[in-house]
Amino acid sequence: MSKKPLIDKDGEVRELTAEDLKKFKPLPEANSALYAKIKKGVGERGAQKSPTKIPISIRVSPEVADYFRAKGKGWQGRIDSILKDYVAHHK
Repeated sequence: MSKKPLIDKDGEVRELTAEDLKKFKPLPEANSALYAKIKKGVGERGAQKSPTKIPISIRVSPEVADYFRAKGKGWQGRIDSILKDYVAHHK
């Protein structure tokens, strides 16, 4: 019995049969590494590399918040860099 490919030469996926479905495995069995990444959660970050940062809450004017947020991902890190530079120059 020959194994019928799921994808044809044009890249089209054929309709799955009952036999195909019998061969399916739960994701943790089929690909444990992928499952671990998904289980961790979308957008979740791992532990911080040292030196770790501490969470704080500060109030800033709307135009400051809008400016940094408009720069995209990493906007909080950019604020941190600016504040570290300020501290270094005002010791």
